[in-house]
Amino acid sequence: MPRLLSFIVLLVVGFAVLPLHAQTMQLMTSSDDYEVTNVFSDVDDFDFVIEIDAPLAAGIYDNPPIISVSYRVSGDLSVGTPSEFPRFSLERVITGEEFYAQGSSLQFQIDEAAVLDDGVQIAELSGADVVFRFDGKEIDNERFHPALFVLRNDGTGRIQNSNNIHTLSPLLQVEFGEEYINELVFDAGNTTVITAVDVDVDVDADVDAEMEVEGSSGGSGLVSYLEFLVLLGFAGIFTFRKNRL
Repeated sequence: MPRLLSFIVLLVVGFAVLPLHAQTMQLMTSSDDYEVTNVFSDVDDFDFVIEIDAPLAAGIYDNPPIISVSYRVSGDLSVGTPSEFPRFSLERVITGEEFYAQGSSLQFQIDEAAVLDDGVQIAELSGADVVFRFDGKEIDNERFHPALFVLRNDGTGRIQNSNNIHTLSPLLQVEFGEEYINELVFDAGNTTVITAVDVDVDVDADVDAEMEVEGSSGGSGLVSYLEFLVLLGFAGIFTFRKNRL
């Protein structure tokens, strides 16, 4: 019996320290991925990094849960824009909750036939025309330059300012493209925009959180995991006794 108890203890400890992994998606792209042509103003420098709280899989992502958004757009502006700035450098590092609360949105669809082992190329995004749309629109944040960034299935795209509302009182709004417009060309089959990211899960933290849920609402996935270990222990005892008979 002492050997059996030692085995059960080691089994439980082994499962407890076993690293658990979750998967998220990282959407990453920059001006280096495109041939940029200035239509209005000279904005050639941009990059986007978006951490999406979902495993990499085919499907429609219409304002998916977002962990964080980090993007940067900068360049020289033409004379006569609403902001009257000669140039600008916009940098935003915010949570997904803040991103949606400020009026922004994100839409794309990963095709069912996409091969996900090497990430997702633009050619593996579905859509009749636009296959990716990032609208960084901001309302009443005193900004003119948050971007609207779109990619199309024909290998073209555009980055321009969104229809941002600089202030509500007094009302000051900038329409699409009044600050900058830049056309994009890309190789859809060789431009990777989405990859999978493995994230380590803090097991101890999850145990505390899930146990609180169990005490208040009566169930969780982690409790089932612990129950499994208990059942496994009983199975070991039963097997031990059976072998003794």
